[in-house]
Amino acid sequence: MALKNANILIVDDDYDMLELLQRQLQDLHFHAYKAASVIEAINILKFNAVDLLITDLQMPGIGGMELIKYVEEHFSNVPKLVITGYPSVDGALSAIKSGALDYLVKPFTAEELKRAVEKSLPKKSFHSEDQKRTEVKSMVYAGIVGQSEKIEQLIDLIERVKNNRATVLIQGESGTGKELVARAIHYKGAFAANPFIAVNCGAIPEELLESELFGYKKGAFTGANENRQGFFQAASGGTIFLDEIGTASPSIQTRLLRVLQEKEVRRIGEQKAQKIEIRIVAATNNDLLQMVQNGSFREDLYYRLNVVNINTPPLREHKEDIPFLVQNFLKKYAAEYGKSNVSITEKASEILQRYDWPGNVRELENVVQRIIIMSEKLIDVHHLPGHLKYSLPTTDELLKPLHEVEKEHISKVLSKVDNNKTKAAEILQIDRKTLRNKLK
Repeated sequence: MALKNANILIVDDDYDMLELLQRQLQDLHFHAYKAASVIEAINILKFNAVDLLITDLQMPGIGGMELIKYVEEHFSNVPKLVITGYPSVDGALSAIKSGALDYLVKPFTAEELKRAVEKSLPKKSFHSEDQKRTEVKSMVYAGIVGQSEKIEQLIDLIERVKNNRATVLIQGESGTGKELVARAIHYKGAFAANPFIAVNCGAIPEELLESELFGYKKGAFTGANENRQGFFQAASGGTIFLDEIGTASPSIQTRLLRVLQEKEVRRIGEQKAQKIEIRIVAATNNDLLQMVQNGSFREDLYYRLNVVNINTPPLREHKEDIPFLVQNFLKKYAAEYGKSNVSITEKASEILQRYDWPGNVRELENVVQRIIIMSEKLIDVHHLPGHLKYSLPTTDELLKPLHEVEKEHISKVLSKVDNNKTKAAEILQIDRKTLRNKLK
């Protein structure tokens, strides 16, 4: 049996149909909210508990199909029933695929409406398909997760360079795992037992970066109270990773060029240079070639760094790896926060794969971490951040001044009731005097 006194939202641009549906639902002991547009419907959904959505498909501006898609992802627990006066097999299939449970063709009888509502309302398992847990086994190579062609090509490059000391330049957008690639080159290679030193050139103030990289002799400058080796000396025999190399100042670029050319390092305040055996891996999310052309990066240093070039692909170019990454992050953060057997539904996984991830893998990891904190064992659509879900298309109509929208709405109501002002005032829920004043 259907739940009595349930709240049902009906959406149709035909006011006569809204009135008819409301009366029929009230006769069945349901409470009905009415909305003449998708925007009105969403406002009702945001601030009221709705147990069932009944919507027309053909409406001006934003249509019912967009509403179904939006509700499916933002109010996933609300079942959806479609009514339409323009039946078609394609329309029915599209509505069902988008999340509608049933499909009624106008005109329909009160008994047909009753059966459709009762069929939709009591089912608490209408998301049973979505509740299927997505569990995939991922390939992990030195922390790099995925099985796509892009990832395979990336791993192949790492395999080719890991056992030699050729200088490597890693380029890619923020969040694509450039440091992960640098670590894979080091720890998968022949020098894995030797030091790996990571230096974020953009995080260290320019006046300190030189002394941190190259070290200094006691008394070289104020505050130099002892001899100190720099990152290059500390990484001797292993790998130094210079992240955000594009932020290095001209003086740092000059000294780096000498290190690459002469394979030696001279501490600040010291005349004698020290020979080093080291592999340099640099990374940047800037277009270094463009920086060379505009004079902000040394051309000779660029070509010294760019002996082997590796590009880390943005996540939007290998979305097929998202399920593997999600499973990896689920295991990582479930263990960190003391949760076990955490999984994700198919529908939620599909939404994650649809999003373009401008922040790349780092953004995905942050989202999964936040979801793990806020959810229980099963991650579903309603746990996902709103910006990942379906967005309604914008129309110029939504940007009109309020008085214009009001004027058009009143005119539309009057046309639907053959200019019957009493009936129009009733629908608008204002008195006839207010309506007359607005018409003036």
